[in-house]
Formats: sequence, structure tokens, C-alpha cells
Amino acid sequence: MKEFKKPELSNIYNNPYKILIACLLSLRTKDKITEIAVKNLFSIADTPEKMIELTENEIEKLIYPVGFYRKKAKTIKKISKILVEKYNSQVPDNINELLKLKGVGRKTANIVITFGFNKPGIAVDTHVHRISNRLGIVNTKNPKETEFLLMKILPKKYWIEYNTLLVTFGQNICLPVNPRCSICKISKYCKKVGVKKFS
Repeated sequence: MKEFKKPELSNIYNNPYKILIACLLSLRTKDKITEIAVKNLFSIADTPEKMIELTENEIEKLIYPVGFYRKKAKTIKKISKILVEKYNSQVPDNINELLKLKGVGRKTANIVITFGFNKPGIAVDTHVHRISNRLGIVNTKNPKETEFLLMKILPKKYWIEYNTLLVTFGQNICLPVNPRCSICKISKYCKKVGVKKFS
């Protein structure tokens, strides 16, 4: 998922299944639409057992208009079935097992681990990847490289909050194009790697 905003989605925290499904719904979808879809879906099915009782068409109707809702409905149903049959209806609490679930990438797995199980992990989305490189903390080509390098240099006690801090920062100050360096509190420490124009 891009990020979790605690005020809107606080009711899914510490519930690994809800966090996993919310992450899948959020991909390529605006936060407000994701929030509506999450509420609609979980009002009917909030456990793997309840989810597999729904048809894909029923899931589609509940999550519409999230992006790629048909594909996501299929993925949600399939993952829920695997959880019931292979994991006793429990979401795995380690990244390697989570990555075995088709449709779950490293970012989603890390979000589930950190917010669902309160275990250390660094969820790297576009904001975390961009800003970490822009600041000069890392010099990487993709989110996976960024994640592994940050794990080496960032104290573990900061791993969980790193994503939340940088996502908010990236949405409001350190924008992808034309970052607002003039009002940035850490501008003087930033190497501004790749920044050609700023305000």
C-alpha cells in the first residue's frame, strides 16, 4: 500500500489480514477510493473464511471503483483461500512466506509485517525510494535496492516509522517534480540529487 493514514484506517491496525487486503486494494488507487472500498468490503467479509464465501463478482461490486478491481477481486479471493487452506486462516508473520502469496510484493509484505505484527521492516514505495536518493542517504536504482541498503544503515528502531514520515513528507514538501525546498526544514542537509528545479 502507498501508506496508512492512521485517522482514516486506524481500525485495521494490528489486524494482519485487513492490512494485507487494504494494501492490495490501494495499489494504483487514490486513498479516498481505497478507504471506501475497504469499508465496503470489510463490512461484509473481514476474515479469510468470510471472504472465500463470496464470489469474485460480489467482491468486485464491493471494491469498485478501485483500479483493476476485477484483477484485485480475483487476487483477494485466491489469497484468502490459500490462507484458509495452508496457513490455518492466519497471515504469515514473516516476509518470505508473505512473498509466496501471488500478488504480494516486498512493499506490501513489509507493511503487513510492520503494522500487522509490529516487527521491524522498511516499506519502500516511490516516496521512500525517491527521497532517500535525493537526500543522498542511498544511491540506488530501484525500491528493492533501497530497502536492503536502508536496512544496513538505518537503526532498526526507526524502520517502522521511516515509511510513514517520508510518505507524508513526499506528498507535501519533497514532491516528485518541483520540490518545495524553500520551506523544507532539512533543505540545508539535502544533497538534492537529481533535483533540477525547485520552489
